[in-house]
Amino acid sequence: MTNRAVLAHGFTQTARSWAEIEHRLAVLAPHIVAAAVDLPGHGTASNIVTDLWGAADHLVDSGGTGVYVGYSMGGRVALHAALAHPDRVERLVLIGATAGIDDSTQRAERRVQDERLADRIEAIGLETFIDEWLANPLFAGLDEGSALREDRLRNTAEGLASSLRTCGTGTQDSLWDRLAEIRCPTLVLVGERDTKFRALGERLVTAIPDSRLTMISDTGHSVHLEAPQATAAALSDFLD
Repeated sequence: MTNRAVLAHGFTQTARSWAEIEHRLAVLAPHIVAAAVDLPGHGTASNIVTDLWGAADHLVDSGGTGVYVGYSMGGRVALHAALAHPDRVERLVLIGATAGIDDSTQRAERRVQDERLADRIEAIGLETFIDEWLANPLFAGLDEGSALREDRLRNTAEGLASSLRTCGTGTQDSLWDRLAEIRCPTLVLVGERDTKFRALGERLVTAIPDSRLTMISDTGHSVHLEAPQATAAALSDFLD
């Protein structure tokens, strides 16, 4: 197996959000070379407009063969990459991720919500939106330092709006019935206090053949930001 770990960030973040994990992995697993990638609509890829399958192609083209680690939106992209490029994804790590919304009506409703949020981003501007986004209860476990607000402000309102419209959960086909196709070893990481994604994580490991669930104590949705040492240790153990 390659010693390369390809890191995919969440919505409103950039590749730089993995800096702490990269630093800690370098200590815990020096044989692993981490490579974080900016996803479409974000950072240096802010002008790329594509759907989740295209985002998966972009991720694999940028990352090469290795272990794919994705958080939230990045987890959904990494999941698509594992399905579309099984020869390039040797292992898979999903952090606070989902395989989509099963019910077509609920999916359509979420698509409308994502479109409205995209419109709001363009209307109020990046800085105001980032402050609103970080006020979401989902990110209650983040403090001023771990929220990485300055990194999120490297994005553009146009890029984030485009990402929501093309890669939001509402646009994603449900992949639950395809998870049995994933044959690579898979680690699902969830936060102890992230009730919704703990349940989704349990469902993921039930459906993915060679998978296991690890819960990070006293954390919410963003386990890699809230508890980087514990997250890096879990990654190191999985990659050992």
